[in-house]
Amino acid sequence: MLVIKTYLSGNPGSIKMLIKNIDCFKSKPVNLPKITILLYNRYHPEHLTVELEKIYPQIMTQIEFELSKKTLKPEKEALGKSGFVPVRAKWIIERSNAWMERCKILVNNFERTLVNANAKINVCFIRLMVKRLAA
Repeated sequence: MLVIKTYLSGNPGSIKMLIKNIDCFKSKPVNLPKITILLYNRYHPEHLTVELEKIYPQIMTQIEFELSKKTLKPEKEALGKSGFVPVRAKWIIERSNAWMERCKILVNNFERTLVNANAKINVCFIRLMVKRLAA
């Protein structure tokens, strides 16, 4: 599952990000299940679909969009909850950020190139997965 997080740019930012990584979707075998892209509730999957189909018409056979629901006050009261209730999409992102903060090399990330920063993030998550598999 992918989680789209582009606070400032919204739909245009997520379209650019998906188009930049379109080769990932083009190379995906057809017999694998669809990739679910989890969106915050302010995104518009219809707009994303139209724009992505202009670039790669078969993309919707490989991905599906799911909107993360925001918990409203009446729903919280019905569930017997009050105060902070995490939104699923935001929680996934914040949890991943907390895992990355455990890597000391990323705490003061002042990389000059995006390639180097991306490599350090990948190393951090590889280290996390290896530790979990070894346990």
